[in-house]
Amino acid sequence: MVDKKKEIESLGRRHFLRNSAVTGVAGAGLAGGFGASALMSSREAHAAENGIEIAPGELDEYYGFWSGGHQGEVRVLGIPSMRELMRIPVFNVDSATGWGITNESKRILGDSSRFLNGDCHHPHISMTDGSYDGKYLFINDKANTRVARIRLDIMKTDRITSIPNVQAIHGLRLQKVPHTKYVFANAELPIPQINDGRDLESPDNYFTMFNAIDAESMDVAWQVIVDGNLDNTDADYTGRFVASTCYNSEKGMTLADTMRAERDWVVVFDVEAIEAAVAAGEFETLGDSEVPVLDGRKGSKLTRYIPVPKNPHGLNTSPDGKYFIANGKLSPTCSIIAIDKLPELFDDAIEPRDAVVGEPELGLGPLHTTYDGRGNAYTTLFIDSQVAKWNIEDAIRAYNGEDVNYLRQKLDVHYQPGHNHASLTESKDADGKWLVVLSKFSKDRFLPVGPLHPENDQLIDISGEEMKLVHDGPTFAEPHDCILLRADQLNPSRTWTRDDPFFAETRAMAEADGVTLESDNKVIRDGNRVRVYMTSVAPQFGLTEFKVKQGDEVTVVVTNLDQVEDLTHGFVMVNHGASMEIGPQQTSSVTFTADKPGVYWYYCSWFCHAMHMEMTGRMLVEKA
Repeated sequence: MVDKKKEIESLGRRHFLRNSAVTGVAGAGLAGGFGASALMSSREAHAAENGIEIAPGELDEYYGFWSGGHQGEVRVLGIPSMRELMRIPVFNVDSATGWGITNESKRILGDSSRFLNGDCHHPHISMTDGSYDGKYLFINDKANTRVARIRLDIMKTDRITSIPNVQAIHGLRLQKVPHTKYVFANAELPIPQINDGRDLESPDNYFTMFNAIDAESMDVAWQVIVDGNLDNTDADYTGRFVASTCYNSEKGMTLADTMRAERDWVVVFDVEAIEAAVAAGEFETLGDSEVPVLDGRKGSKLTRYIPVPKNPHGLNTSPDGKYFIANGKLSPTCSIIAIDKLPELFDDAIEPRDAVVGEPELGLGPLHTTYDGRGNAYTTLFIDSQVAKWNIEDAIRAYNGEDVNYLRQKLDVHYQPGHNHASLTESKDADGKWLVVLSKFSKDRFLPVGPLHPENDQLIDISGEEMKLVHDGPTFAEPHDCILLRADQLNPSRTWTRDDPFFAETRAMAEADGVTLESDNKVIRDGNRVRVYMTSVAPQFGLTEFKVKQGDEVTVVVTNLDQVEDLTHGFVMVNHGASMEIGPQQTSSVTFTADKPGVYWYYCSWFCHAMHMEMTGRMLVEKA
């Protein structure tokens, strides 16, 4: 009889970059005896074989929300078809919708509108009692230290918060129960406190913080200073504990320095203790910020530091609420932390390592773990280019000395996977149907497109005993992470409501001007500021001509009176950098300077009617 453990290990491409976990990854070739014909088999054949084809006109069972990486946006996909449905601009400028151009979007971006870039990593959906409620999606911006909220009824970003006192928001997760009161966000990179030019050459005085943002107001509620740095994070199902990995306990300023220690740690935060300390006034404020800052460094009653193998990365809560699992990255192991032992740890009744109840060896480069809700975990192995399926309780039994094989399967993915995400897996409702793996390299998977290659998202069927790869597809600009929820957990609007707060300030401006947005087409002059109000009904703007003077600041306000689903209008003023989308029953506005005299056409940019091309007007600019 074939030894099952040896059989599983033989699946691994263990010699693949064995001698270098941190360099040369992009140049690695294929190994393990897989021929080109097997690797290049068509996605259509996989889909047909596994019965997942979504025919034209059929709807997907799940929504997927992908981070857009350094594109700064969120992408919406249907699962299992993997069809891209929408792109939601967040930290980027988007000329199609006018995001970063319209007055409404600039108000949401606030002072940070001066940044033209973003780096989205972790999208997460609000919860009630541990289940997705479909209200909000939150996402971080590592590049410019921000957190954004997207309203899922309209699929638009409605709030963006810049986080004070820290740099580089990376790990982000939400409070799961009783509801998403807080958005928890890790600042990854330590800086001097206060960062005003002091301590530039004194890394010992650099620190970073764990941050809690109020999910409704989007104000920063409190911050906790920690030792080391912070990477990924997740919350429990009691509302009390949040855990975060630290890969740089050394506070090293170079790559070599960050790898000196044989162990780093997971820091656990006691949210109830932090709230009590804030209420008791046991905090300080830094610089111009009024956010309460608490001390969570070693020895604090607010935190505990659990040693784990060096340079851990992902931190994922099991859907049964029992475990935090920290992924080793430079160790072939994952560390299983029992959440029910944490009260004892905070009472100093046990030692920090006593909270670790399992440490299975999975392969080279474990980064992230997801779950199927049936007791199995799925961990990406970056160096091995595999996903390892393993059983949590069996891994705990093996840690306690039993002769039990916790590995169930290893599946090759292409190539170097980072995040993975199974359907509903961040909630208590994990259903074990689909697993998405986001691979960092695509190499020979697609037609060559020059030196910059796409990345590769792969869909795996995990509904049975064996994982089955059923689809892969190219994607652009590192979509770092994703999240999947059932289609019935969302209720997107089909048209806008006229009292939507998204354009409330524009509506207030019209009221101050004595303008009825739903019917008036008029020009209001206020010195050298001109406000142009017009309606749109396919295929015509309510104003087809207006006159201004050279140097005027012109604000165009368009209200789309069409009530038909999917009948969106656009407004583009030629040669003025002005562009915006106006959905049915929406009001949008854009401001620009009429700096040159002459005739300038405006037109509808979203196809709306057989006479769409004729939906135009003229701005006449008189010489000053």
